[in-house]
Amino acid sequence: MTLAVDLSGRVALVTGGTRGIGLGITRSLLAAGATVVTCSRSDVEPVAGTTHRVCDVRDPDAVQALVGSLDRLDVLVNNAGGAPAADAATASPRFHDKIVGLNLLAPLLCSQAANAVMQQQETGGAIVNISSISANRPAPTIAAYGAAKAGLDALTASLAMEWAPKVRVNAIDVGLCRTEQTDDHYGDDASVAAIERTIPIGRMARPEEVGNVAAFLASDLASYVSGATVACHGGGETPAFLLVQKGLT
Repeated sequence: MTLAVDLSGRVALVTGGTRGIGLGITRSLLAAGATVVTCSRSDVEPVAGTTHRVCDVRDPDAVQALVGSLDRLDVLVNNAGGAPAADAATASPRFHDKIVGLNLLAPLLCSQAANAVMQQQETGGAIVNISSISANRPAPTIAAYGAAKAGLDALTASLAMEWAPKVRVNAIDVGLCRTEQTDDHYGDDASVAAIERTIPIGRMARPEEVGNVAAFLASDLASYVSGATVACHGGGETPAFLLVQKGLT
């Protein structure tokens, strides 16, 4: 028997699916045969082979309008998220509210809308939440983001239980990934190389590698996987004492 990720005939919505990790996810779903709709707050050039819609995923009315405009919805990937660095002691309440809103409440809004459609479909559907290793480790300067992602992992498990058996819900805890914003976050090539030496696999992820995990979780190959949080982080972070021993600090 040949195993293959096949999403032919399925409609997938990827929030924030036109750049960074979202672009990798979009391309993986396309390669698996899905019809892909992306959305973001701005009107951008669609990824080849996709349809793009403008939608602020924090706006309940906008989310309902977008999902309601689709003929069907088989896969939702809640990818839109992120946070700039900020000192938790001095960041404003408004800042923290926006970070939690984008990284936790927006995926809940989108999932609610998607679930309402998927529950009415004979084939149900699959939801994949793009979370972060920051959910499970101390994250100075991104405290609200890490807390929101921890909440997203917990939300994933709860929704999987509540919405079964029609809808499967899983999450991916993503580690460091090379995107068009890598230099802005991690510095020049030398800085990135130093960081990559601390990753057991020896490099940051490529966006399509995260996309491939998302495509698997959305497919029938993962038909008995629900409520799971899959680590996609290249083996994690090397303990500090080993870095000292290896002279990598």
